Amino acid sequence: MRFKRSERIVYMTQYLLKHPNELVPLTYFVNHFGQAKSSISEDIQIIKETFTAERLGIIETTAGASGGVTYRPKMYVEEARELIEKLCELLKEKERLLPGGYLFMSDLVGNPKLLNQVGELIATMYMDEELDAVVTIATKGISLANAVAKVLNLPVVVIRKDNKVTEGSTVSINYVSGSSRKIETMVLSKRTLPEYSNVLIVDDFMRAGGSINGVINLMNEFKATVKGVSVLVESKEVKHRLIEDYTSLVRLSDVDEYNQQFSVEEGNCLKRFN
Repeated sequence: MRFKRSERIVYMTQYLLKHPNELVPLTYFVNHFGQAKSSISEDIQIIKETFTAERLGIIETTAGASGGVTYRPKMYVEEARELIEKLCELLKEKERLLPGGYLFMSDLVGNPKLLNQVGELIATMYMDEELDAVVTIATKGISLANAVAKVLNLPVVVIRKDNKVTEGSTVSINYVSGSSRKIETMVLSKRTLPEYSNVLIVDDFMRAGGSINGVINLMNEFKATVKGVSVLVESKEVKHRLIEDYTSLVRLSDVDEYNQQFSVEEGNCLKRFN
């Protein structure tokens, strides 16, 4: 069967969108369509120019015998700002404030469309880092970590607070919760993360940073390098935050639990786009 160029371009575009951050050999498309490599290269160039012009992401081509094409999703600063403004509006709802100064966010992290956008934003900030895994803490951070990992084409590593027999041999540490000052435990299976991995830590909410600091300490047990920390929401009014280098999409401040009042503002993540 002979394919028209328009048909080839539709197929290749769809394939690349489904395989972000993956080097696809040109020979795959050559064999699939039974076309000359030069024709496939011309098709890729059309896709590349369209993606660049319409700001749909980045198409990278690699020359040589082992060359191919890679699609890198990218969120531009205007889209990122629009998304953060949308998050702020959603989080400003008075009924979201929970005891202890936390926000109800289950509906947001359970919204696939919104979460995919958040995942693309966070992934864009760390796209240039050489990463091996996205790490999070069970349970609310899992869906957010999956959204980020899907864009980066990486596995998700989930740290738990209790040992499961199905996890096999594990590594556990005790850490001090930054907000309650309670001693807690976190556990990770030895098979989940290879030693010397480069990781991105993702979580939904950060107050004093005790849990994330615990994750960093646990990563040290695996000789892993933490390349970044990103949270959906951070609490602004913290005197002694245990984490300094991180990105946040939204900040929570001026919390008055008695009157059910609080403020929501843009986090610091847009600085990564400049």
